[in-house]
Amino acid sequence: MYILGDIGNTETKLCLVSKKDRILKKIIFLSKSVNNKQLNNLFKKNKIRLDKIEKVLFCSVVPNTYYKIKKFLSKKIKLKCCEVKNLQLKSLIKIKVNYKQVGSDRITNAISLMNNKDNFIILDFGTATTFDVLIKNTYYGGIIAPGVKLSLNTLSDKATLIPKIHLKRMKKVIGNNTISAVRSGFFWGYAGLIDNIINLIKKETRKSFKVIITGGFSNLFKNSIKTKASHNQDITIKGLIKISKLIK
Repeated sequence: MYILGDIGNTETKLCLVSKKDRILKKIIFLSKSVNNKQLNNLFKKNKIRLDKIEKVLFCSVVPNTYYKIKKFLSKKIKLKCCEVKNLQLKSLIKIKVNYKQVGSDRITNAISLMNNKDNFIILDFGTATTFDVLIKNTYYGGIIAPGVKLSLNTLSDKATLIPKIHLKRMKKVIGNNTISAVRSGFFWGYAGLIDNIINLIKKETRKSFKVIITGGFSNLFKNSIKTKASHNQDITIKGLIKISKLIK
């Protein structure tokens, strides 16, 4: 069995995966609050036998959290914990941008979808809203926009009269109170941002793309944008499964 982990700015997802690439268990917890006691309890609660683990691989954008988890596991198992960008990925994908400045999660997502014939735009609703451009077997770069939840929270924190708001689909554009006005601004504003950026990518590259959306608000926007898109919440884990084949 393998432990594969996606350490994001907000959440960490740990998956227990079989040798036949089946996801057996998925554990989700807040990235910033992780500690040894919490990790110990999580592994015990989920009945994960660390002596049965053969590979450990992470993609991480939070170095401190990765270090804590790596240190915890190194005391429990005699295996090297690997991070995606520490592996030789050239056999899997070509990267046209500065390798050091691309998040491990974004490279992992690209590897997950790459099939050498199709072009993809990967839209990930995380702490930031990211667009990644994959043309056949080459990662070309992407766009980083403000995250939906982060922007909502910042607005309510900075504007005294705007409360914390739960975003949902809006039928009307014009709001009749503060909450509906904010919801409309964020819902239709992000829907417009998404369609506009995708159209600009197509115009700049002069290519057609399959659009894949994932992450926190993907359910909300998957049927609300003009662009046809497919929904995939396991894209990062499936990418880690592919990359784990590089570990001998």
